[in-house]
This record gives sequence, C-alpha cells and structure tokens, in this order.
Amino acid sequence: MNTLRRKKIAFHTLGCKLNFAETSTISSTFPENTYEKVTAGQKADIYVINTCSVTEAADKKCRQAIRKFRNLSPEAMIVAIGCYSQLRPQEIAAIPGVDMVLGTNERFGLAEMIKNYGKRSPCEIHSSHLSESDPFIPAFSAGDRTRSFLKVQDGCDYGCAYCTIPLARGSSRSPGIDTILEEASVIAEKGIKEIILTGVNIGDFGRKNGQSLYNLLCELVKINGIERYRISSIEPNLLTDELIEMTADNPKILPHFHLPLQGGSDKILALMGRRYKRDVFSKKIQKIRSLIPLAGIGSDILTGFPGENDEDFEDAYNFLSDQPLSYMHVFPYSERPGTRAVKMEGKVNHHVKELRSKRLHVLSEKKHDIFLKNNIGHNENVLFESVKNKGMITGFTGNYIRVEYPWDQSFAGKIKKIRMKNIEVSGRMSVEIIS
Repeated sequence: MNTLRRKKIAFHTLGCKLNFAETSTISSTFPENTYEKVTAGQKADIYVINTCSVTEAADKKCRQAIRKFRNLSPEAMIVAIGCYSQLRPQEIAAIPGVDMVLGTNERFGLAEMIKNYGKRSPCEIHSSHLSESDPFIPAFSAGDRTRSFLKVQDGCDYGCAYCTIPLARGSSRSPGIDTILEEASVIAEKGIKEIILTGVNIGDFGRKNGQSLYNLLCELVKINGIERYRISSIEPNLLTDELIEMTADNPKILPHFHLPLQGGSDKILALMGRRYKRDVFSKKIQKIRSLIPLAGIGSDILTGFPGENDEDFEDAYNFLSDQPLSYMHVFPYSERPGTRAVKMEGKVNHHVKELRSKRLHVLSEKKHDIFLKNNIGHNENVLFESVKNKGMITGFTGNYIRVEYPWDQSFAGKIKKIRMKNIEVSGRMSVEIIS
C-alpha cells in the first residue's frame, strides 16, 4: 500500500440516534490530511461499524455488515465498536475479517489506536468493565446541515428485565447544562436549524447534580440560530407536566413526544420491571392532547414478553386501541443474554409473537392514517432536507409528519410554512407553500 496517500475510511452506524451522534464525533477525530472519508458502500481501507445489540436482529445486522465489507474490500481493516462490542467482544472477534473490537470506554480513542494501520491476527480486543465513575463523553452529529443529534445523557439505572443497555453503556450520567450549551452553540455556528436531544434515558438528565431536562431546555431555547428542539424519547414517568406545558408555550420545542410504553398491561409492566403502570402513560397522553391537540405522540411496544398469555395480549391490545397515538414502533420480544428475562417462565412461542406483532403493526398503521387525516388542512412549519428523492424535496413538520413537495433547491435546509393537503401513496403528505 502507498502509505503517502490518504487512507479511505468508512463509518457504518446501526441502531439509535445516540449511536449516530457518537459515530459523527468519533469520525471527526480522524484528521483529513491522513484519512479520506467515504460511504460504507464504497471500497475502503478501514471500516468502522458502530454496533447495536437491542435485539438479536441488531446483532445479525452487525454480522451481515462485517461480511459485506470483508467481501467488498478483503484487505481492509474492520473495527467494531458500540453496544454489541461491549457486551460480547469475543463473539465479534471470532468473526473472520474483524481486526479490532473496542468497548464503550475505548471507542473514542479509535483514531489513536489505529495509527499503526493494518490487519490484525489475532483480532485485538480493547474493552474494560464499566463502573459508576465512567465519564460522560459529549457527542453530536454534524454531517447533516438540516438537523443534529445532540447527546445529553448516557447509560441507565433502570435495569428493566429485558434490556442490556445498562450492561452495554453503564450507569446513568449527564454533564452540567453549561457543557450542553457549549455543544449546542457549536451546532448553531454550523448553520443547523434543528437539534434532536438524544440519550439512553434523557428524562434522567441532571438528576445526580440537581438539574433537570426542563432546566436544560429553558437555557437551550435562548441560543440564537437554533429554531427547533426535538426530544427523541422520554420515559412516561419522567415526562413532567412542566415539560408538556413548556412545549405547548414555546414554538422552539417541537410538539412531538415519543413515550416508550413497552408493555400494554400492568401485569407485563411489572414483570418487565418498568417504573410505572399504564395509567401513568394514558394520563400523560391526555395532558398532551388537551394542550396540543395535533401533537405527534409515538410509543415503543414490546410483545411476546415471558408470561404474556392471550388474555394479557388482548388486554394490552384493547388499551392501545383506546390511546390517541400517532404511531407505534412494535417489536417482538428478543431474548438478550445477561438479562433477568432469560430466566423467566412462560416463554412465548415465536409464531405467536409474530402474529401479535402483526396485529399491533396493523393497529399502528390505522392510528397513523387517522393522525394524518386529522392534519389535512392544518398549517405547519416544515424543515426541508437537502436530498432530492424521485423529483421531490421532503421534510418533517414539528409534529413529526414527513411531507413532500416538488424539488426546489432553494428550500433545502430552510423552514417553510405550509398547509397539508393530501396523503400520498408514499405515505407522505403533499403540501402547499404558504410562506
């Protein structure tokens, strides 16, 4: 290899918005005079895979990506980082083609670790045990001039029976508000209009240092240049009335709430180890709808958890049918090594889980269709993206409806006032421009 030329490096991210923020920050540590960043679909000298391990399907996607990159560029160095790497480093290291595996605390030092470029045999593993003293490492995405994912919190203290996140990311931690404001100011200087607040459990922000997510938002809205803030996901029991009221009163905070319910019956919520009953969830939705009738409200639903019988599922289905949700993300329960749920009785047959998932997916589609119809004729602000897709430019409303309009380059990265017209075959809303 000609060592004088820049090495081509590609980053491939799996999983949540938090992973995208961290990939972007890790990518920024590679100097441009030494590395040329290319897309993951191109031949490269180095492939970095930021993994997810929330389900078995996520693990499978990582293994598929490794095989894809190995076939695309056999001599390339392949590095795995992220949650899967922290949880089962030996398993990833055993996959042919993988040269280095970095744990949660090691991945931000990747650029320094691979200065001595080259294939490794055997694969190198750099992974330490997580502890209460693990630092919070700031991160935000910067590749998209439309919006940025800003990490405000990491880790989780909840220990839900099905979840590996505390094992993969450690205990809940967040920096002081000043640190987040500094990061947000840098994002504003890049001309980015929208910030999406991300984390593992962002409603827990500031709990250990006497601050709160509400306090943070009160300061963030003062930053010039950022016109929209979106909360990526928040636990139902941590969504306070003051956060809902602030969203209703401040146009900078977008009327979009994603509340991960997970279990639709109180029995299953208790088995999962969730910290609330379902009436907490329904009361939060009622509060939102009373103040912001057209708010976008989504949820995560896990079906087929151990102990969920037919009666429990019907109970959950009927409860969800009654909730004025905009959409649901539905997942069949996936057994995760190291979690309490692995040892629980009452395992649900795979076929039964799939049937339940399909029914909930259909319910979600019906709810989303109703939500879109309720928005027809409504005026909203849309932040248009910079990608041309089949002759159209697209973007999201504040309440998280994707809309489309005939391509106009001048709209890219701009906020436009629109009126929603029709639901298109694509599932998007066509709009007319008001201003």
